[in-house]
Amino acid sequence: MPPMHMEVVCSRGCGYRDEFSFSVLACRDCRGPLDVAEGTYEWPANPVSLGEGNTPVVRLVNVGRMLGMEKLYAKLEFLNPTGSFKDRGSAVMVSTLRSAGIRSAAEDSSGNAGASVAAYCAKAGIEATILAPESAPPMKLQQISFYGARVVKVGGGRSAVAAACRQYCLDEGVVYASHNLSPLFIEGTKSFATEVASQMEEPPEHVLFPVGNGSLLIGAWKGFRGLGTMPRLHCIQSEACMPIAAAFAGQDWMPPEGGVATVAGGIAVERPPRLRQVLGALSDSGGEAVAVAEEEIVRWQRRMSVDEGLFVEPTSASALAGLEALLESGRIGREEATLVALTGFGFKDRIP
Repeated sequence: MPPMHMEVVCSRGCGYRDEFSFSVLACRDCRGPLDVAEGTYEWPANPVSLGEGNTPVVRLVNVGRMLGMEKLYAKLEFLNPTGSFKDRGSAVMVSTLRSAGIRSAAEDSSGNAGASVAAYCAKAGIEATILAPESAPPMKLQQISFYGARVVKVGGGRSAVAAACRQYCLDEGVVYASHNLSPLFIEGTKSFATEVASQMEEPPEHVLFPVGNGSLLIGAWKGFRGLGTMPRLHCIQSEACMPIAAAFAGQDWMPPEGGVATVAGGIAVERPPRLRQVLGALSDSGGEAVAVAEEEIVRWQRRMSVDEGLFVEPTSASALAGLEALLESGRIGREEATLVALTGFGFKDRIP
């Protein structure tokens, strides 16, 4: 079993606190997502690692010049072992699964999280089943399968896939290793902030994230808060799927009847479970949430390759499109040190 002292608290601040359990992924009182209580997580003696983290921070000289920014940087999260930032969360979550003697687990994912969980489960000797949308990029599904995981394709959007995964776990009696809901996954993404603090001579004033459910943004927020320094954290979404950006603006957003269609599949989360927590992190840090057009995402994916030699998936490119929008609106100053999280490798997705 996991360390008995590990506790969870409600992310909505309702006061709920209890011992951690793999079977409980929501607050028993208000149904909000759970977080690991501060200071109660301890790495297992024999953690599962593929060498995740310590991704480089590089200066974007050419793009910075084009945007009139001298202090524009990117953290290359796509250089994590499976090609995305998700490895930070998977390392913690799967390490705890193995320490508890768990032999099988399931996850729902459009690609990156599924590949990450599949890889770490392979390393840990845990049987993994990944439920994915039928529309997920074939390259990502092939990567998941190549790690030995079973892939189950589900019709409908991300919400339908999540519901199918929950039912599968109940029917098969396996652990639901949800990257969206597991408090362990969020615990793993906190390392982003500690690395940034050690890698940059001048702390960033702004950090931009492509956001679906927000696990990297939330983890970074927790990490920076623990360090006693807080840049403005910004959430970037696609106009095709913008529940958080709409909520930030006080607007309603509903997914289209036929399902969401966007080149940025990694952030196509129609009903993010941690939406309120993302909004809280934005408010606390003084950040913004904006949505960008599909054509701008595609344009920035090309620009990053041509101008900087960085081949990122469209999801990552959305953060650059968001940066341009925030510069034009004056919410980010061109003289301010700014960091963009490039979260996924370009080889993992279709090229628009």
